[in-house]
Amino acid sequence: MARVRIRQHVNPLSHKYRQVLACPNWTTVYDNVHRPLHLDIGCARGRFPLKMAQQHPDWNFLGVEIRQPLVLEANETGDRLGLRNLHYLFGNINVEPEKFFSALPPTLQRVSIQFPDPWFKQRHNKRRVAQPELVMAIAKALPAGGEVLLQSDVEPVAQDMRERFAENNSFVFTHDTPWLAENPLGVPTEREIACFNLQRPVYRCLLRRIS
Repeated sequence: MARVRIRQHVNPLSHKYRQVLACPNWTTVYDNVHRPLHLDIGCARGRFPLKMAQQHPDWNFLGVEIRQPLVLEANETGDRLGLRNLHYLFGNINVEPEKFFSALPPTLQRVSIQFPDPWFKQRHNKRRVAQPELVMAIAKALPAGGEVLLQSDVEPVAQDMRERFAENNSFVFTHDTPWLAENPLGVPTEREIACFNLQRPVYRCLLRRIS
């Protein structure tokens, strides 16, 4: 399959991307909707959920991405491989996030936000993915013991995500150090591999939902 050429960044506040994520009938995309669900927010080409689905057939994986051509490509790959524990959705996670999370299967156990668009300028902070409304929606949807993995190679972005989740009393960190030295899931994203090859640090943390 030809590799899709797509813009590196899109403005999530533009009218084009302000539609609520449309959820399918989950029984049509997963052969067993009762498996625990891992949601990967901003999955890009979906390589991370793809590898996780292959290595963990006892879990379901859902990738959400704001660039539609990447979602189409990722679903084609998953279908071609016959993976019935993997699916991708096109949309903006920050448009009515609570409504989206309420439409997910009730088996959500893990959420990951990895290497999101940094949006360096202060006036663009509202374009960053880890907005307070999203953090609240995740907190309401995850059961006690559910996990949130955050990663970025841009320290201010990682710190911003960390602080947003730390402000919510529903979460505690699983580690005493500010950052984890290793990926606790053992499956790197494409960006993570690039950082390793360039010997660039990655700032990551893992939080757990408390009762």
